[in-house]
Amino acid sequence: MATIVQCFSSCATLDSKFKALSLKGFSSSSSSSPSFSARRGSSATVCSSLSFSQSVSQCVAFSSGNLWVEKPKRQLIVCEAAPTKKADSAAKRARQAENRRVYNKSKKSEARTRMKKVLEALEGLKKKADAQPDEIVSVEKLIGEAYSAIDKAVKVKALHKNTGARRKSRLARRKKAVEIHHGWYVPDTVAAAAAAPEAVTMAA
Repeated sequence: MATIVQCFSSCATLDSKFKALSLKGFSSSSSSSPSFSARRGSSATVCSSLSFSQSVSQCVAFSSGNLWVEKPKRQLIVCEAAPTKKADSAAKRARQAENRRVYNKSKKSEARTRMKKVLEALEGLKKKADAQPDEIVSVEKLIGEAYSAIDKAVKVKALHKNTGARRKSRLARRKKAVEIHHGWYVPDTVAAAAAAPEAVTMAA
């Protein structure tokens, strides 16, 4: 190892003369130099072959008495450039509007479906001659589901709040009309009118 280091230091001091060397041996100009022959000494057996280049600036490896000097390789950094074109805002707004339309349509459709079920149940109960008061409980359950669907549609602004209130009022009026039809419910005005003649008779 010491002989290799000695050879490398000799090569560094005589860089101008070593540029003419090749792998096969020394040239005539370098072999005729007595100072080089004197310095070479025992290191000639170790540094049997040397290769230099004028564009070389860095030593990269040693291997069993041979010295390779190579030019440092350039490191390439590949970066992907950011897209210069921005997303079209109009196209994005169109996509958002379409998504909202589909979502609102589903909410409004669910509310209408629930209302339709309630109205059909009330119509069938009204036409039934021997209907019992307990049958109105199943209808009230459907009415609760319809109210929930309407409230959800109003919450996500698929329906206006006044529209939701109007539809719930419609279901309540239909239910009350069926109860009055079968005599399960007596309005306050009718009860007051029926009680008025009795009060007049008692006063007389």
